[in-house]
Amino acid sequence: MRPEKQALTQEYLQRLQNSPYVILVNYTGLNVAAMTELRRRLRGAEAELHVIKNTIFRIAAREAGLGDLGDLLTGQLAAVTGRRDICAAAKVLKTFAAEFDKPKLHVGLLGNQQLDAAQLQELAELPPLDVLRAQLLGLLQEPAARLVRLIQTPAAQLARVLQARVDKEGGQAAGS
Repeated sequence: MRPEKQALTQEYLQRLQNSPYVILVNYTGLNVAAMTELRRRLRGAEAELHVIKNTIFRIAAREAGLGDLGDLLTGQLAAVTGRRDICAAAKVLKTFAAEFDKPKLHVGLLGNQQLDAAQLQELAELPPLDVLRAQLLGLLQEPAARLVRLIQTPAAQLARVLQARVDKEGGQAAGS
């Protein structure tokens, strides 16, 4: 392999190893201005888009332990990689595709699991990771909060009864 291709393979390999996911998109028909806009939006999701050479990417994917991607690497493809969760990048791609009708989601790799376009669409519809964490925390805290309210209820009721008795006696003493 020529030195340029070896360097490109190493670059792809490094990106694959530094990212928990890869989304391959078909960018056919996307002009330079739209591609630049897509890259800008992906930066907000801490993701990057890079046009790839399919045969060299296939070698890098094999070296990264992703297996043989074989028939998946056809057409004009770009790889989206990032440091955060895959949902944020998928959401940007979905929104962008709704506006420009491009790029088309091709396939995704999350760890060693392969995701098709429909699964990527489902990930794009999930709430952000911070929201999911907050919902989970709320679910975990709810039983404890119910228990505290249940324990406090008899004491609060007793305090209200005593306060009503004091108010009743205080009102009679003031009235006599």
